[in-house]
Amino acid sequence: MVSSVIGDRQIQTPTWQWQQWNGLPYLTCTLLDDWQHGFFTQQFYPRPPETLTAILTPTATTYRVKQVHGHRVLTPTEIHRARATETIEEIFPPADGLITDGKNQGIWVASADCSPVLIGDLETRRVAAIHAGWRGTAQSIVPEAITRFQRLGSSLENLRIAIGPAISGEVYQVSEQVAIEVGLSLFTKEKISHSHKILDRLSMLVDSPILPDSKPGRVRLDVRKVNILQLRELGIRSEQMAIAPYCTYQEPNHFFSYRRTKQKRVQWSGIVSS
Repeated sequence: MVSSVIGDRQIQTPTWQWQQWNGLPYLTCTLLDDWQHGFFTQQFYPRPPETLTAILTPTATTYRVKQVHGHRVLTPTEIHRARATETIEEIFPPADGLITDGKNQGIWVASADCSPVLIGDLETRRVAAIHAGWRGTAQSIVPEAITRFQRLGSSLENLRIAIGPAISGEVYQVSEQVAIEVGLSLFTKEKISHSHKILDRLSMLVDSPILPDSKPGRVRLDVRKVNILQLRELGIRSEQMAIAPYCTYQEPNHFFSYRRTKQKRVQWSGIVSS
């Protein structure tokens, strides 16, 4: 098995493993072995996060938010504060990311093609769960979560990041404008004279996140790869990150896909702070 060293830590090449609970499958990543976590499958539907937390850590408290395809990241303390001070119709405040601020907190995000991102800090034991669709990725929600980690005392080299099952670029057809909006998040410091040149820049990248499409005005976009590129820009090394080798659209036996069925059903992904 290939390994590398970051700081004084040796990192083995990350692998993905299928686990079972009562015969139902869910996915874990070795990068996050220090935490109870799981990328759950459609077989767990319609169980809520509270039930799934009990599968991972029965004593943990569950937290989730109302996902709105934005870039807001909340702590459990901020969730309680939002419930008390914000004018919201539901008990879950609007956000697309959570980062823990205490022990034994189970945090969850839902997805049905968007990228579920779980992050852990080996030193502080803090964890985060992020819902990163194309809109959230265009708004750099994962880098926003990393900034929150740093403000709370984390060092980049201690972070481990796993991107769970999501729609892959080879089957995710989007408009060129969507690809441009997402791509702009990678070139914020550069002056590019015309927005369509973003597509050219994306195409020239190693392991490009876009592929051509036969339909005029369309391309294929891999949102997962854009998140990886955003993280690399922050200085996070490839060995600290992993993308699950499963596509929600192409694997109907395990995952819901809104693009495939147009049904609003989701699978949950969560992690528990230690």
